[in-house]
This record gives sequence, C-alpha cells and structure tokens, in this order.
Amino acid sequence: MRTAVILAAGDGSKLWPYAEIRPKAMVPIANKPIAVHQTELLHELGFERIIIAGGRMSEQLKNAFERHAATTGIRLPVTVVRTQASEPRGTAYSLYAVAEHTGDESFLVLYGDTLLEKSDVLRLMDRFAAGGGSAAALVSPLGEQNSRDWLCSKLSAAADPASTAADLEVTGIMGHPRDGGYTHRFCAFAFAQPFLRYCASNSGLFTSVQVGMMPPSEGHLEMSLADWMADGHPLLAVEVQGGFFDIDKPWHILQANDWMVRRLCRSLTGHELSEGASIDDTAAVNGFVRLGPNSRIGKNVIVNGNIIVGRDTVIENGAILQGDHVIGDETYIGNYCYLSAGSTVGNRCVINHCAELDGIIMDTVYLYHYMEFYGIIGTGTDLGAATVCGTLRFDDGDTSHRIRGRRETPREHANAVYLGDYVRTGVNAILMPGVKVGINSIVGPGVLLQEDVPNRTIISLKQEHDVKAWGPERYGW
Repeated sequence: MRTAVILAAGDGSKLWPYAEIRPKAMVPIANKPIAVHQTELLHELGFERIIIAGGRMSEQLKNAFERHAATTGIRLPVTVVRTQASEPRGTAYSLYAVAEHTGDESFLVLYGDTLLEKSDVLRLMDRFAAGGGSAAALVSPLGEQNSRDWLCSKLSAAADPASTAADLEVTGIMGHPRDGGYTHRFCAFAFAQPFLRYCASNSGLFTSVQVGMMPPSEGHLEMSLADWMADGHPLLAVEVQGGFFDIDKPWHILQANDWMVRRLCRSLTGHELSEGASIDDTAAVNGFVRLGPNSRIGKNVIVNGNIIVGRDTVIENGAILQGDHVIGDETYIGNYCYLSAGSTVGNRCVINHCAELDGIIMDTVYLYHYMEFYGIIGTGTDLGAATVCGTLRFDDGDTSHRIRGRRETPREHANAVYLGDYVRTGVNAILMPGVKVGINSIVGPGVLLQEDVPNRTIISLKQEHDVKAWGPERYGW
C-alpha cells in the first residue's frame, strides 16, 4: 500500500471558535498542525502518495507543507486537492472527488481531524492484507463516551474458523445511537478500488439511524460502508491499542495536546543543545531539555520536567516550568511567570511578569502582568493586565457547554476558557469557567464574562456614578 487519503473538507462548526480562520486539519497540536503530524507519520511508514481532500481554506494546507519543506528540508509527498466546498457535502463525496489520484491500487484513509499512532496504522494495514485486501476499519472502543456523539459500530469475531481473537468484523453501523450494543467508533480505513463506487452512489442521507434521530443531509463515508455491508461484503476490523484522538470539539484539542506533549517530551533521553543554545548555571533543570538554535535558559529558571524549545527563544529571570512543555520559536518567557504541566506555547509569544498559563497559546499571544489563564488562546490574541479566568466553580461542578445548540458537559476541561483568534481583553477582565470568545472580539476592561461571546463582538462594562461635592469642610476645616 503506497497511497493514503486524508479527508479534511469538513467545516468544523463544532470546534468553534478554532475552525473559523483555519481548516480543522490546521489546528495546532504541540505547535504543529494535525495534518502535518499525520503526513509525517505516513511518510515514515513509506507512503509515496498522500492526497489531502480539502475544502474551504485548503490554501492554508498547501502553504503549511511549503513552509514545512522550507524549514525542515524535507518535502513530504503531499497533494492538496480542493473538493466541492458546498453541495454535495460529506466524507464519501470528498473521497470520491480524489479517486483519480489513488491510481488503481488499494489505499489508506484517515480523517483530517484525528491523531493516532504508527503501530495502529500498521495493524490496520496488516489486517487488510490478511483479510484479502477488500475493506478494513480501525476502530476505538467508546468506553465511557456517549454513543450519541459518534457514528458507531458493533463488532463480532470473524466467521473464519481459523481466525484469532484479534480478527474482528463490523456487523452493524448506526448514526449517533442511543444504545443497542454499538460499542466502537471509526478511526481509519483501508480500501480496495471497488469500494469507491459505493462513495459515488452515496444517497446523501444517513438512513442507518434509530427512530427519531433526525439525520442531516450529508454524504457520510460510514453510510457507504453500510451499503457495502448490505451487499454482502465484509468489513474487517482491528481495535486501536495506542493513543487515538478525534478532535471534534474545543476540549478535544486540550486532550490531544496533553497526550502529544507527553509523548514528544518523554522521548528525550538527555540534553540536546543546538548551535548557540545555552543553559545558565543558576537554572535548576530537573529533566531534559531540547533547545533550538540560539535559544537559552537564563538565570534562576526552574524546570521540573522535559521541555522542547524552538529557535531564538529566551526563558529567564525566575520563570517556573512545571512538567513537560513544547515551546515555539522567537518566544519570551520570564520574570517569575508560571507554566503548568503539559502547556504549549506558540511562536513569537510573550509570557511575562507573574503570568500563569495552563493550556495552549497559539502563535503571537501576549500574556502580561499578574494574569491567570486555563484553556486555549487563539493566534494573535492580547490579554490585558490582570486578566484572569476562574478554574473552579463555587459548586465544584463542571460547566455545561452549548455546541451547535446542544448542551453537553465534557468529561475533561469543561471549566477551561476558550478564546478564539485575534481576541483582546482589557485590564482586570474576569472570564468565568467554560466561556468561549469568538474571533475578532473584545472583552473590555473590568468585564465579568459569564456567557459566550460571538465572533466580531465587543462587550464592555456600563457603570453608574454617584457624583457629590467633597472637600476640606468634610473634615471640619
């Protein structure tokens, strides 16, 4: 198998506010877009053709791979194809739109908003080959996740008497089921060419649903799989054994980032200092450090964990980095600021003077002067002095979020704050647990924010003043 397809044409509306100015596949995880993580993995596995089926803003994907080649010297074998951006919509149509690029051989298919491990991709390919090279799916157990959030499958042992416990088959597919034994969700696929005609004939309506579940008009790849199975074709299955993340909602970004930061940092086995990089003798480094060219760790810095730092970055003057971190290029971190474990800092950022960060800040974010933030901050965002966000509710509960009109409570990071790209806050703004702020918006000075703010909105504080005469006579003069 030499060809892989990444399906990256979705609009990402559930991920608001982070897919407003970028495709979902361009969301950064540990300072690298999801699509770049995927293509590096596929390239490492020896894939010679990687086709990305993009939609709106797919030009950003093309640019990302040009920049990757310019900075690493490695040109990945990627072709970005802009598929139909409006109607008809759906993963089945996106896959069929790039069919001509797959040649006449079998191919791998990944979703453009997922992260998985090389070992599981290899296991999928082996299962596909051992089963005769027809169709196979990599699936992940739902565990404690709600089946109503996913397109789900049920599995059974393969009918072949010679099969092992690992030889599974998909026996049913259901869209967002209430219950009924649908225990897994789809992660990736391997197909032979005959499957493509089922994508071409997709009806654009997901009919494999329980009564009353109201499917939208969209050509899901999983519906083509249901048609495939209805015609008597087997769909082989293999379960994931490593990490897998489907980045569908804002808190999934934090979950995936936590995993990726740990994975990258734990690969360090000693200090790795590039040309011009240095660690001051007064720094207390309790772990391993990888520093890019001309980066330095200065006086009185405390590092309790492993950190990966880009080029031309300065960490100095008593900064405290607790746990593992990934930090970008041309960034300044100093003056007694504090980073919680697993945090990621983008390129050209500033974290200064007693600022505290727990989460992710993307490129060109400024955190100054006595602020506390837990969550995600989008590109080009400037937080006013003493902007803080609540991390604990008075009832010790988790915040309920509204995603495309539906209320749900995340199992993790429910109380994080989610700021979109190009946001500003004024001094002393207070952001309560779970709030989201859309792109190009402002939260004014002194605002106590308790509700989500739409894109391109300013919210400011109105005050009433009681003005009276005052002077020395008030003191008996």
